Amino acid sequence: MSPQSRSALKELQHLDLRVQEARQRITAFDPLLAEVEEPALVLAGEVTTARNRLQEMRQEERRLEISTEEKRARVKRLDERLLGVRNLREEAAVSAELDMVRRALQNEEQEAYTLIDQIRKLEAHVAELETALQEAQAEVEPRMKGLLEEQETARGSLSSLEAQREAFVKGMDAGEVHLYESIRAGGRRLAVAELTEDGACGHCFGVVPLQLQNEVRHGRGLIRCEVCGVILTAPSRPPSSGGV
Repeated sequence: MSPQSRSALKELQHLDLRVQEARQRITAFDPLLAEVEEPALVLAGEVTTARNRLQEMRQEERRLEISTEEKRARVKRLDERLLGVRNLREEAAVSAELDMVRRALQNEEQEAYTLIDQIRKLEAHVAELETALQEAQAEVEPRMKGLLEEQETARGSLSSLEAQREAFVKGMDAGEVHLYESIRAGGRRLAVAELTEDGACGHCFGVVPLQLQNEVRHGRGLIRCEVCGVILTAPSRPPSSGGV
């Protein structure tokens, strides 16, 4: 592996680390956006629940209204029928039915009054929730906008880095790129590491055999660490001789 290849692999790894950091920055916005939006979302959920309940209560109010109208009409018919009874037996039967319908009517009217009161209270509560929701949305909107703009800027930086990487890879040896990418494909952050001055792998710090150290320092092919599998390159600076 030539010095140019070593340098290219290091630069590619540097680009990939920047790409990875850019992606992490973009992902980091998600919990921030959720945190900012959460109060408004909670209120929106409460408003929806209250509106649905209000609709159900209004439907129940309409049902009671129809039912009471029917019972009032029935009471009227029974009153008229009672005036025309011919005997005591018929009078007793009509009177019993009339009493039963009147009691049912009274119960439904009371239920309707109670329901109307509950509806008015719930309408006031919905209005309060809607006001609170509008205030929360007004507060959230500029913060969300700022975060989304920052996220979009981060996405632009990522796109630029990815384009830079793509252009850079085109000028590299395909075999070296394939090996490099196969190492990183396993989820490993680093695929290239320099030898330390004392001849250890700069990634796992396992000692590299002397023969392999010499091959790495002289750029003889792609040498991988026998312990962790990264591609080894010579140190950026030559080791100190220790002399004066």
